[in-house]
Amino acid sequence: MRSTSFSSALLCFEFCMTWLYCLGIIYGTQTEVLTIMLNYSEPLYRPPSEANSLIFQVTEGCSFNHCSFCSMYRSKQFKEKRLEQVLNEIIQMAKRFPDTKKVFLADGDALVISTPNLLIILDKLYQAFPNLERVSSYALPANLSKKTLKELSLLRRKGLGLIYYGIESGSANILKRITKGATPEKMIEGLNKASDAGLTISATVILGLGGQRLWKEHIDGTAELINRVQIDYLSTLQLTLDPVIRKEFFEKFQKKGESFIPQDDAAILQEQIRLIEKVMPEKALIFRSNHASNALALKGVLPRDRARLLSELNLASEDNSVLRPTWMRGL
Repeated sequence: MRSTSFSSALLCFEFCMTWLYCLGIIYGTQTEVLTIMLNYSEPLYRPPSEANSLIFQVTEGCSFNHCSFCSMYRSKQFKEKRLEQVLNEIIQMAKRFPDTKKVFLADGDALVISTPNLLIILDKLYQAFPNLERVSSYALPANLSKKTLKELSLLRRKGLGLIYYGIESGSANILKRITKGATPEKMIEGLNKASDAGLTISATVILGLGGQRLWKEHIDGTAELINRVQIDYLSTLQLTLDPVIRKEFFEKFQKKGESFIPQDDAAILQEQIRLIEKVMPEKALIFRSNHASNALALKGVLPRDRARLLSELNLASEDNSVLRPTWMRGL
């Protein structure tokens, strides 16, 4: 649940056109796609902050793909794109967009690629795009567990600057219920390893994952995990279940003995309040809740803006007219 999808016509990549920040939709034609030889496997996803990035799909799908809350790659069978094809696409796109400054490596976990091949891709990107400032990608817990500190440090030195990481919850119980495939301790270990390597980390948490019965456990565990890691950005999303996976999510959650009862907007605001109260970062932490799934958009820096953020949340709790209408929300 980390980003919004592109429409089937997104692939023209004309930077002069208007990008829609939350939905990330841009219009083009399939002919243009074939002309620039990208041949995306759809659906294609990217974080909202990568709206102006050039996207290279170095993998297709997600190598884990069992999270009960996420439908992003259910229609795909995971595979790595051939290195030769990736390098050729970089060459072709450099001819068309030589002034590219940001690149995003898709799909769900580009870091599953072997470190030697990632280094080749990074070298080619910085050679092909002389003005390139940043390369970023999603990262799964398993990616960071398998890569050594030495490997992550080398990737950072070669230009991988930012990773997007889904914490979702810091509760071991809830992580099992949503089949995240990771424990809090493994996530803490991996995130701190990435931080030690010099990578910038943007992490996400999903409000509502504990439902009405386990919401305090969810938030308290999440705050505890965040307080034990060094991350640079923290974003909250609001649980939104695709109908395709809704039944699976409820069934897996209930296998552990507690049925799932969804939170309403008022309860989600209380989760947000509790999280902001409990997060105590050692360094400035940029906080956002501007994803399209959220009822209330917030932004600030913790701990500096804690009082203001809590004030905004309390006001919204008293006046729900300031909340984003449900029809305007999305994945």
